[in-house]
Amino acid sequence: VVFDSMLVGKVPALWMSRSYPSLKPLGSYISDLMARLSFFDTWIKNGAPVVFWISGFYFTQSFLTGTLQNFARKHGISIDRLGFQFDVLGVDDDSAKTLQPPNDGAYVKGFFMEGARWDREQKIIAESFPKVLFDTVPIIWLRPGEKEKFDERDAYSCPVYKTSARRGTLSTTGHSTNYVLSVDLPSDRPSNHWIDRGVAMLCQLDD
Repeated sequence: VVFDSMLVGKVPALWMSRSYPSLKPLGSYISDLMARLSFFDTWIKNGAPVVFWISGFYFTQSFLTGTLQNFARKHGISIDRLGFQFDVLGVDDDSAKTLQPPNDGAYVKGFFMEGARWDREQKIIAESFPKVLFDTVPIIWLRPGEKEKFDERDAYSCPVYKTSARRGTLSTTGHSTNYVLSVDLPSDRPSNHWIDRGVAMLCQLDD
């Protein structure tokens, strides 16, 4: 069965039963797996990166919870009172070397927006360009804070999924195997506008 899947360029079901979610064909899956291993190898050898590749985590929720826990311990605040605010930086991966680690929270990369795009000039979510299915989102600052002190702003709560399947099951930890979190993105249109377009962010593409 494993060999049959390899002949047609599919990831064997036996592998997927122990793997992170992925819809990639076999060749791309192997390349993605090697990139994940390289990400962690570099982290081990050189210390924590300034920008975390959020797509590279097997259990992304643990990274998010760990980020909140670090903030909670540092400031002596109960983690139950904390959440994230999201700042989309005007920095792409290619120019990330100019960044310094934030005092709190984490910089993350690896998001692809489907159904819309990030307007880098207006710094808001905007309509997709014609014939462009996905837009690479710049680095995002996950900024922890007390939820009751968050500023209210016009924003679309954009769901983030690990794959384009946009569906999953509840794992033994109580978390979805595909849904990661929702990121509030500034918008000059009502949320229903983007909901009707099925706008979401993905941690990986299918190719």
